Amino acid sequence: NYPNGKKIAEPTNKKASEKRKNTVFSRRGMRLESMIDDANEYYLTHDIANIHKKPTPITIVDVDYKSRSTARITDAYFVKPSTTDYNGVYKGFYLDFDAKQTTNANNFPLSNVKQHQIDHLTSVLKNGGIGFMIIEFSKYDEDFILPASNLLDFWRESLKEDGAKSIKYQWFVDNTSQINSKILPIFDYLSAVGSLLENGR
Repeated sequence: NYPNGKKIAEPTNKKASEKRKNTVFSRRGMRLESMIDDANEYYLTHDIANIHKKPTPITIVDVDYKSRSTARITDAYFVKPSTTDYNGVYKGFYLDFDAKQTTNANNFPLSNVKQHQIDHLTSVLKNGGIGFMIIEFSKYDEDFILPASNLLDFWRESLKEDGAKSIKYQWFVDNTSQINSKILPIFDYLSAVGSLLENGR
């Protein structure tokens, strides 16, 4: 303390460091999509990757157009089912993926995935792209990279009469890469994609 009894302020850089450290552990509750978007912005800004969320294909029927700045869509419909949410380029590889959340503590229900997404990821793999899904178990605040090749295997198994209709949480823990929190970006999912690039799948 100073002689007048006032407490000495902590150095600014120390405060900033503490704030960044706390941010890493306080992402619980953030929407998965928001974390991916923030990571993509960081990757693009730092020339790491060029990945974007795909626009949803819609046809506009009616617009409330009082002025250009206040125009808003009042009626529209989906042209066709969306495929996956994200695609882009990383280290010369084409990436195509979707993100799913589950509140189930024990497994990820395959009913969360749609047939048109399976068809799309099948095509991505056939054409040499890297396909995967980011699966979040919200109960544990844990996220995993599920390679499309594994997803397709589970999907085919689920179509059998006695086939499993979900993927167990423990399977993710034992067989996939987990996305760990960092300072920047907080949700560094590309670090967990490395094994897919090495295997070319």
